[in-house]
Amino acid sequence: MSFEPVIGLEIHTQLQTESKLFCGCSTRFGAPPNANTCPVCLGLPGALPVLNRRAVELAIKASLALGCTVQSTSIFARKNYFYPDLPKGYQISQYDRPLATEGALEFEARGESRRVGIIRVHLEEDAGKSLHEGLPDSDRMTSLDFNRSGVPLIEIVSHPDVRSAAEAAEYFTRMRALLVAAGVTDGNMEEGSLRCDANVSVRRAGEPFGVKAEIKNLNSFRHVQRALEYEIDRQIEVLEKGGAVDHETRLWDTAAGRTMSMRSKEEAHDYRYFPEPDLPPLRIEAGVIQELKRTLPELPDARRRRFVAQYALPDYDASLLTQSHALAAYFEATAAAAGNPKAASNWIMGELTRKMNEDAVRIEQVPLTPDALAGLIRLVDSGTISGPTAKEVFEKMYASGRSAQAIVEAEGLARIDDEAAVQATVAKVLAAHADAVTQYRAGKKQTYGFLVGQVIKSMGGKANPALVNALVRRELDKDPA
Repeated sequence: MSFEPVIGLEIHTQLQTESKLFCGCSTRFGAPPNANTCPVCLGLPGALPVLNRRAVELAIKASLALGCTVQSTSIFARKNYFYPDLPKGYQISQYDRPLATEGALEFEARGESRRVGIIRVHLEEDAGKSLHEGLPDSDRMTSLDFNRSGVPLIEIVSHPDVRSAAEAAEYFTRMRALLVAAGVTDGNMEEGSLRCDANVSVRRAGEPFGVKAEIKNLNSFRHVQRALEYEIDRQIEVLEKGGAVDHETRLWDTAAGRTMSMRSKEEAHDYRYFPEPDLPPLRIEAGVIQELKRTLPELPDARRRRFVAQYALPDYDASLLTQSHALAAYFEATAAAAGNPKAASNWIMGELTRKMNEDAVRIEQVPLTPDALAGLIRLVDSGTISGPTAKEVFEKMYASGRSAQAIVEAEGLARIDDEAAVQATVAKVLAAHADAVTQYRAGKKQTYGFLVGQVIKSMGGKANPALVNALVRRELDKDPA
């Protein structure tokens, strides 16, 4: 009997605030080490935390976007453990009374609708950062940067509803898109704004849940999928050999492509949770929740459904175009200016995405405005330029910033509809390839496409394809006598 993986994810995302969760220090990424610190976020004796209202508002918005119930009262707790980058020796988090409970994220995976339940969303402060390499004496000591210490986080804990590594990566992808769209986080995984811990066990169908291992600090969709694939295979191999899976925390070694044991897994009692004595209960009035709900923007799944209905796009197109708010906005502006949503979608998902990947830039950094791309689409739709010419013009627009119209006029790229000019080229091509003409008239009809291609090539791709086809066909079908 085959094994089934059972996966739950804990997603940690930094909230997009200017100051930390319990003090006024900046959250700006990239500052010199330990520049954004004070007695509060360094945990110095006598320093007292003061809760950041904006962080609470963003945490509530994330909870509402996930359909969670925001609790009228939640409690901050001390999570006690020692690690060098945790200056107080405990983390201020939430435990048995979190900010919000029981929501869900719904999405499409491999053509099927999936629903992953959310157990809880809770607020907590981030830890500092341990630096193990790239600094003097890094071979024998660890350096500590506390700039990140105290940056506001939410942790989103899912039910164990995920059943494959690919589905876990898709869930993580959709969660990031939703949180960014809601304005909760910038979602920058390279800077540590979004991280994921994955809990995974395996079982045979119908059996109770197996013993799970937790894979810590996965910071890309690909790492989530690869780490889980490896860990699922590892656990199955252990069980098939008659062994037992250890309840432990593991790390993903990207270079080696494997998970490694880090420590035995802690339980809640290991952290000795107790209510944070320096912070009162967090009480949220119903009016505040309603006002924050009113300010939520259109979320990715709702936008996807609208794109299908409003623009008659295939679901595949709509799903890709709504993966980020900026990309969706670029599409809508292009579609409106061009008057052709499907063509706008094709150009954005095709040539524009190719250039973005080549240059490693985001849509916000693309030098081509929606109006400029729409101008190119209008030239194609009006028949002014052909498809191959349009791709040439696109490259020149992207590189120079000039409009499609200006490039076409300056370089004489407009489509040639002059029948006499096309007829003259057809005559030259057929004369130059008399053997292909003979083969066509002898019944080898595939030479027709070759001859059409030669005419279009001779005219620099600018000839009207329909006209070329008609004239070549007419000449070939003439009585050679």
